[in-house]
Amino acid sequence: MEKMKAAVRRSYGFPKIIQLEEIEKPVPGEGEVLIKVHATSVNRTDCANLTAQPFIMRFVLGFLKPKKIILGTDFAGEIVALGKDIQDFQLNDRVFGFTDTGLESQAEFLTLEPKGNLLSIPASIGYREAAASLE
Repeated sequence: MEKMKAAVRRSYGFPKIIQLEEIEKPVPGEGEVLIKVHATSVNRTDCANLTAQPFIMRFVLGFLKPKKIILGTDFAGEIVALGKDIQDFQLNDRVFGFTDTGLESQAEFLTLEPKGNLLSIPASIGYREAAASLE
C-alpha cells in the first residue's frame, strides 16, 4: 500500500496532540474521487472539531473519541483518480470543498463523494485562494 502524510489526532484536545503521521493513502471507492490536496486552511470549525467544544459537537464527531482521525474541513486540489460511475468530474479537474464535520483534508490525499461536497475552481483562482474562500 502507498503511504501519505497527514495531520492526525486520536483524541480530543489542544493543538499539541496533533501528530504528522505517515498513513495509508486512500483509494477511491465506487462513486468517489481521489484528490491530491494542494491547499487547506485551519479555521474556527477545525478548532471546534479538534477540541470537541462546544460539547454538542461530540454527538456528530464521536462521543468519546473522534470518528475521523485526520483533521481538516476544507481543501483545494486536483482529481487524480476516479471511482466507478463518476461522470461529473474528470482526471486533473481542479476542485475545492468544505464540510463542517470534517473532510480529513489536512493530508496529501483525500477521497470524497462529489455530490454536494465538490466544486470546480474557476480558472482565474489559485488553490490557496480557493481553499481560503470556503471559511
